[in-house]
Amino acid sequence: QVQLVEAGVGLVQPGGALRLSCAASGPIMKYYDMGWYRQVTGEERELVARIFSTGNTDYANSVLGRFTISRDDAMNTLALQMQSLTPEDTAVYFCNAHYVRHDYWGEGSQVTVFS
Repeated sequence: QVQLVEAGVGLVQPGGALRLSCAASGPIMKYYDMGWYRQVTGEERELVARIFSTGNTDYANSVLGRFTISRDDAMNTLALQMQSLTPEDTAVYFCNAHYVRHDYWGEGSQVTVFS
């Protein structure tokens, strides 16, 4: 059983930066594809960024060039460095681990960008 715990809840002004982290426990995570998703109340959860077990990355167009996803398989951690934040980035951010047909989710971290 995989458990994911996010950290990095924050309030930040537009143009600011914030780093989210996710600690994973359970099976060896290096075989998992990992990702960050976000959800605004009343809307569907959307992919923000993911990093595959190969190290390849994939970003939503809306965050490309502003966000950076990284993983440390030795520490079983996942991070999302967010720069140049805008109010449109306000959402609950979820850590995800995917392996074959299994998806695991963290409980979510609120990120609020306000002016």
